[in-house]
Amino acid sequence: MIANTLFSQDCHQCPRLADFLCTVKQQQPSYHALPVAPFGDPNAHLLVVGLAPGMHGANATGRPFTGDYAGLLLYETLHTFGFSNQPVSESLNDGLILNNCRITNAVKCLPPQNKPLPSEIAQCNAYLAAELHILPIGAVILALGTIAHQAILKAYKLKTAQATFGHHVQHHLPDGRILVDSYHTSRYNMQTKRLTQAMFHDVFVTISDLLLTRQ
Repeated sequence: MIANTLFSQDCHQCPRLADFLCTVKQQQPSYHALPVAPFGDPNAHLLVVGLAPGMHGANATGRPFTGDYAGLLLYETLHTFGFSNQPVSESLNDGLILNNCRITNAVKCLPPQNKPLPSEIAQCNAYLAAELHILPIGAVILALGTIAHQAILKAYKLKTAQATFGHHVQHHLPDGRILVDSYHTSRYNMQTKRLTQAMFHDVFVTISDLLLTRQ
């Protein structure tokens, strides 16, 4: 039973993911290779939602987007806009502190080939729903990518057609919070220029303005 629970490192609700983590731990004994907990300010007005831990990033370090290529732009941007005390996230012991921001994932466990099954996204959704429930009124939720966007809608019991994903698009949620979409900060998106630093910074200009007027 995971209803109303924000996180459990002992979760084995998805057999495929649990088995995969066991295999990874055998191959990489120094890796975290467990569900990855949300990270950041517990009272944050900004919640960043990614897809899932990366093999050599969060799955290795135990912290979302830490040690991962996808974290390079994310943490640099968080620092630029005052949500972080430093622009780089390398390990659990690097002194990084988030201010008014928390980072989580739609799926808390590393999926094979970075592709969680729909059933695994659904199974993990109760954790995300519980986390969304405790956000302050006026909070902003940043979805990195379509899967994160859809997981947030699922947690709100909304249909995909009610809020279509689009980069730098805002969606007003039923409880008064605002969902902002962005392309994921993945290596592929960055290298193909689907997402650039300027584009991502523009998203955070919007987020900062929203938070300024809503807190």
